[in-house]
Parts: sequence; structure tokens; C-alpha cells
Amino acid sequence: MTVPSTSSPQSLRTRPGHALQGVLGAPGDKSVSHRALILGALAEGRTRITGLLESADVLATADAVRAMGAAVTREADGIWSVSGTGGEFRNDRETLDFGNSGTGARLMMGAIAGAGGSARLVGDESLSVRPMARVLNPLAKMGAVVRANDGHLPVEVSGADLAAIDYTLPVASAQVKSALLLAGLGAEGGVTVREAEPTRDHTERMLPLFGGRISVTAEDGLTVIRLPGPQALKGADITVPGDPSSAAFACVAALIVPGSEITIAGVMDNPARSGLYAVLERMGAELSDTPSGHAAGEALIDLEITASLLHGIDLEAEVAPSLIDEYPVLAVAAAFADGPTRLRGLAELRAKESDRLAATAALLTANGVKAAIEGDDLLIEGRGPGGVPGGATIETQGDHRIAMAALVMGMAARQPVTIDDARMIATSYPGFAADMRRLGARVETL
Repeated sequence: MTVPSTSSPQSLRTRPGHALQGVLGAPGDKSVSHRALILGALAEGRTRITGLLESADVLATADAVRAMGAAVTREADGIWSVSGTGGEFRNDRETLDFGNSGTGARLMMGAIAGAGGSARLVGDESLSVRPMARVLNPLAKMGAVVRANDGHLPVEVSGADLAAIDYTLPVASAQVKSALLLAGLGAEGGVTVREAEPTRDHTERMLPLFGGRISVTAEDGLTVIRLPGPQALKGADITVPGDPSSAAFACVAALIVPGSEITIAGVMDNPARSGLYAVLERMGAELSDTPSGHAAGEALIDLEITASLLHGIDLEAEVAPSLIDEYPVLAVAAAFADGPTRLRGLAELRAKESDRLAATAALLTANGVKAAIEGDDLLIEGRGPGGVPGGATIETQGDHRIAMAALVMGMAARQPVTIDDARMIATSYPGFAADMRRLGARVETL
């Protein structure tokens, strides 16, 4: 795949060392950062965003909304300013390059359709094989004009007179849900989205901050989200909360490196995103949290982590939507646990930046941990504290979460762990290596 740099591959290595200590500020949440830019671009007036995650994925979305007519600038104090379009995107078929960002591409499809825009969306090699029909099909039912390469990028989307839709999600996907809600802002009659499994709800929480009207109810065992349309948004001041998916790497590192004790400050505490932490506690992790305010409609906590003796778990498939991005690093935690672990219902991992299910299993086996895939389940034979041999060089397949999970493993394995290329880490957590070094991890550039 194409990574967010034209420079040569950069290998990184981690090796066991001292206990991790200190306080780390959680990097800005990627999902909220995307939505803040898009909602600000759709709104009338000015939106100011504090703490925007300046990763390659988010910057691709900033470029996209700028191309669709919003004025987007980074001010000297690090605050991002978005002067919105008032809900009317350009319709001159701009080409928008989303690199590796599935969130940016899928959400912008809905935003473009609802705002009467027209654009051609492209991405890198990895993004170009990820499924887009799950968004395009319901948008087409609403009346948007869509053209796609067999359900994949490149995709052309043009807005039209959109009609209302009542849509039940066939797969649990916050990206599909959010794309339809964004389209509904410009649809006569709005949209209703029904989901059988709760997914991250940042769009629902943020829309009222921009003056949007939306309701969420429970009906017949489903979560039902209704957005009346059309409606206009107003610019807002947004502070981006800390990303629980990025914080997960430091958390697991502190759990498996003996003697570690760290605090991660300002982490978003959202039930749809906190699944990993609940699972780790079930495995014996010593975690505690202190409320630390609110941001972008989300509660914040300071998370305290102490090195812990973990045990294996048989994890039900139903929890998958609440930790779908954290399975690689959860698998690393399971490798250092006592006893076997079975992670169930991981089919969606096959449609990530890589076949993340296969890549996670390969990461484990290369470092001396027995792992097997049975259907959509991942089985891991935990080797206990200090029992992971390590010593492998991992082909990350351009997947940032595989790369960071491998580096976390190397912090507690008997032998160093190397990744072939670290450049793609910048898509979600550009400060990862520096943050880990700040806590005392031995991260070496080769």
C-alpha cells in the first residue's frame, strides 16, 4: 500500500528495558477530529477546533473539506479554524485523495451527497480495496448519483434532491451510520437509521453542538437514530477529547512491562469506545480512573494503569463493535496472559487497512506465541509474564495498528521486536514513538 510519505521505509525496534513511568496526555481522538472538520465545513460561520489530531488521515479530511469550499487554517496557537459553506459544497467534481482514511472517505460521501456537491474520491492501494458499497448503496436509494469501481474507490458522488430513508444497518458500522446522517442534513424528510448493535455515536453527540436536531431511542431491541431534514448547522467551538484507541497502546504496554505505573490524561470515556478497558479489567488489569471534565459532548477521564498479572479470556463476539480497532493490542496483552484466550466474531477485521485478523495472528506466531484462526475467531495460547520470546521482524502490511501492537510486544518480550516500516503510524498517532520514549520505553530507529 501507499504510506503517507515518499521517503524510504523507516524501521523501528523496541526492546525490554525499565518499567514505564509518568503521565501522558492522550492524543486527540481521530474519529472526533474527522467529524469536527466535516461538521464545521457544513455549518454556517466559523468553527474553532482545539486539540485536533494532526495525523495523516485527519489532514486528508482537512484537505477534502477545503477543496469542497470551506476555508481551513491552522492558527499560530495550534487551534484550527473552519469557515463553513453553509451546507453547500462545490459541485465541480474535485478529486479528493483520502490516502489511507476509510473514515474520511465514507463520511465525506454522505456529506457531499447532502450538501449538493460533486467529487471524485480516491485513496491509496489499501483503501482502494476496502468496501464502499455499504455506504454507496443507501446513498443511491436516497437519490444521490454514485459511480464506483465495483464498490471500491475510486468513487464519484454527486448530490441531488435527496429523499428520506429509513435504513437498518446490515453490519455494525458507525461510518455508514454517520454518512447517512450527514446526507440527511440535506434530505427532504431526513433519515432514520436503525442499528442492532450499538456503534460509536460521536456524530449523534456532536450534531447538537452545531445546532443540529437529532434523537436517539430504543425500539424493539434496536437503537433508532432520527435526524429530521433538511436542516442548517451553525459554527461551534470544539475541543477534541483524547483518543481511547491510541491510549490503548500505552495502557497495554504498562500492563505487561513489570513494575510499570502510568497515567494517561484526558481519555474519552464513551461506552461505545471503552470496550478494551472493560475486557482488560476482566483479564485482571489494575485500572482506575478519575473524571476530568467534558469535551465535544464526551466525558473525559484520567486513566491510571499498574502492571498486572493477566489471565486468558473467552471473549464474546457481541463486544466487538466497542473495541474493533483495539484487537491487535488486546491480542498482545493475551500473549502475556496466563492461559488461553479466544477472541470471537472478528470478521470485520478482514476489511481494515490489512487483513487485520491474519496480520495479528502472524504477529503473534512470528514472536513465538501459538495462535490460530478458526472461522472468525482468534485463539491465543498465553505464555504468561516474561514468557513471550519475541525476536521477530514484522511486516506491518501498511497497517498502523499492527505496527504499534508489534512495538508494544517488544517492550516486554525476551528479545527485541522490529517492524519493517513505521511511516504509516502517522495516519493515526504521529507522536507514538516520542510518547513511548517519554514513558521510558526503549524505541530505536534503525
